Formats: sequence, structure tokens, C-alpha cells
Amino acid sequence: MKAGFWSEAEDAEQPVYREQTLDAAGGILTAAGALARLASLDSVELARKCPRAVELLSNLAITIASKEVAASTRLFRLGNLDDLERKLIADVLGEGEVAGLIALPGGSLAQIQESVLAGIWRVRLETDEASEYLEVGAIPEIVKRAATDFTTVDFEIGQVPEGSMNVLPVLAEIRERALAWRPGILSQIINFTLLPMSPVDMSFLHETIRNGPIQLVSRGYGTCRMFATGIRNVWSVQFFNAMDTIILDTLEVGGVPKAALAADEDFEDSAERLREIIEAYFK
Repeated sequence: MKAGFWSEAEDAEQPVYREQTLDAAGGILTAAGALARLASLDSVELARKCPRAVELLSNLAITIASKEVAASTRLFRLGNLDDLERKLIADVLGEGEVAGLIALPGGSLAQIQESVLAGIWRVRLETDEASEYLEVGAIPEIVKRAATDFTTVDFEIGQVPEGSMNVLPVLAEIRERALAWRPGILSQIINFTLLPMSPVDMSFLHETIRNGPIQLVSRGYGTCRMFATGIRNVWSVQFFNAMDTIILDTLEVGGVPKAALAADEDFEDSAERLREIIEAYFK
């Protein structure tokens, strides 16, 4: 069991982000694999057979070129594509650094997977009628909605157990900051790596603010795991080294953590790369 607020991260993470990848279109590739696959295909023939897929890619390029983080996201349905077109979309988009699971009412799940083109996401709803779509934005809207709709605004601080050290003032600080936070305010960080907290403290903290509906992971430079707590605007954010040991353990009070978000420069870079792919393989 790992130290830190999210003591179950080692057990909970494994099946979420790699075993349950979004492979309905025949497998999602990494950036290098996606371009290698395209280079081996007859792109002229693909463009002829998959006009709706090529049109979708062109529309994605136009949308992400004009995209800003503050703007609302835009969805692109995949239901009108046949199997070959879906496979082509999967080959072009590949699998990027950020992925996650969102728990929905009724026990169903939503999976999100960023493509190799940051800011373009694949979302799969595992409801009675499973569906999937692409979404352009800093983070899929379903993440922000779940962080608001499926968490509580406030919480009570119960009787602190024996053996506690600092949990009472920490909980009071979390409660005050979470109630005061509004969009546009910088997120505030509580760093457990530097703050002396006993196992009793961490256990009571976890028991009080609980687990939330969202698990995210970013595998950029190292691994960052982000978990929504049961309290609105409060996230567990943990950074790990190559040995899968926590090197920074925090609670973040604010919106969706920045480690999961695509930035303005990501949109610009993805738009340019997607235009280059379209020109190279489908024109």
C-alpha cells in the first residue's frame, strides 16, 4: 500500500488505463505506430473508400485550429462511419498521454483517451447502448460535469481520532478553500510530501472527503495520477517516478488539474500536425 491520500492507487490504476483502452475500432496506436501504419497504407485508395473519415479529419483540423482553452468543446459523432473508416480514424489519431475513467449514475462508465494530437479526445460511454465520439477541447465536458454533478459542495468534520497530528487544520483549510473557489481562481495546493501527516491523519482525511467519480492519468514526463474526491473542487494529484514511487503527493483545490488539460499551444501544434498528415496521406 502506498503512502498518500490515495492509498489504493496501485490497485485501482492498472485496469483503468491500459487493459481497458478504447479499441472498438481495432486498436489505438501510439504516435510512432500511427504514422508507421499510415505510411504502409495505400492512402489514395483509403481516401476513395473512406470519404467521410477524411472529411471528419479535415473538420477536426479546422476546429482545433480555432480552438482556445476557454471556449466550449465540440463533439464529432462516429456513428455514421463504417468499420474501415473507424479504423482509419484510429490509425491517424493514435493514443496520447492522458486517459481516464468516469463513474456515471447506474453503475455505468465513461472512458476518455487523448489522441496523439493533444486536445482531440476519444470518449466512449459504456451505458446500455454503448456509444463513442471525438471531442475537441482542453478536457472532455463529461469530466467537468462529473466533477460538479457527482460530488458534494460541503462536508462535516467529525471527531478526530487519537494519534492524529495535523488533520484537523488541514481539513478546515480544504473546506474553506473548496467553498471559496470559483472558475478563474488559481488552484491551491496542499503538499503532503512536505507536511507531517501521520497514518491516522491520512486515514481520517480519506474517510472524511472520500473517493470521487473520476480517475485520470497523464504519462508525459513521468506519471501523474489524478483522482476527484467526493468534495467538489478537491482533487488528489500524485506524481510518480520511474520506479512507481510517489515523489509528490498533493491535494489540489480548483478545477480539473492542469496536468490533464490541453493548452492553447497544444491546439496550435495539433492543428498543424493534423493538416500535415492530411496533406501527406490524403491529398
